[in-house]
Amino acid sequence: MKIVSAIALVANLLPGVSVFAQDAASVGQAQLAATRWVALADSGQFAASWDQAADPFQTAIAKPKWESAMQAIRVPLGTVKSRTLKSAVFATSLPGAPDGEYVVVQFDTRFENKAAAIETVTPMKGKDGTWRVSGYFIK
Repeated sequence: MKIVSAIALVANLLPGVSVFAQDAASVGQAQLAATRWVALADSGQFAASWDQAADPFQTAIAKPKWESAMQAIRVPLGTVKSRTLKSAVFATSLPGAPDGEYVVVQFDTRFENKAAAIETVTPMKGKDGTWRVSGYFIK
């Protein structure tokens, strides 16, 4: 009886282990997507950042408005002096967004004209399996 219970316990744990491994892989892929995406913003390639964003992002804001907003927000901050990962958290549900696979990535960022900022970049996994940014905020 104890052997059966032990086997059942192990069988119940294995799916959790594989989900955890999958989440960890997703976090790494999403973090890479976020890092590449902010590099576009860092270099002033705001149109390209919109082009590489997720469909819901592009639906929420037209490309010219995105470029204008980024000009108004990012340019006054100046160049990025440093950016370090603060956190990267996998989620399947976010407020105001459809259920899916997301990773909320936060960076501690120091700009030329703002000594301490938190950038939040939220990549989402598309139907094609590609991680694309669906949200970006600076605080």
